[in-house]
Amino acid sequence: MLHTVNKSPLERNALDSCVRLAAKGSAILLIEDGVYGALAGSQAAEKISSRIGDFKFYALGPDLAARGLSEATLIDGIEVVDYGGFVDLAAEREAQQAWL
Repeated sequence: MLHTVNKSPLERNALDSCVRLAAKGSAILLIEDGVYGALAGSQAAEKISSRIGDFKFYALGPDLAARGLSEATLIDGIEVVDYGGFVDLAAEREAQQAWL
């Protein structure tokens, strides 16, 4: 399954809930303000780092750029994708779950 998280971990607990409830092997794509959760040193950094082996984490590059964030500031193991990559992730998975 592809899980998308679009809320900052500072605003909502969507990322926490996603990581807690998603099945191992799922893909988790951080989009919109959800990309703040991908930053090294963020509130969510330890939670994501400790689960890199359970899930494949992605961040949407255009949303990083729109917020003035650099790929160099991301947690190790998070892959940056563009819109085409987002479409590929959705096409590769049988279902998608949006965490709001």
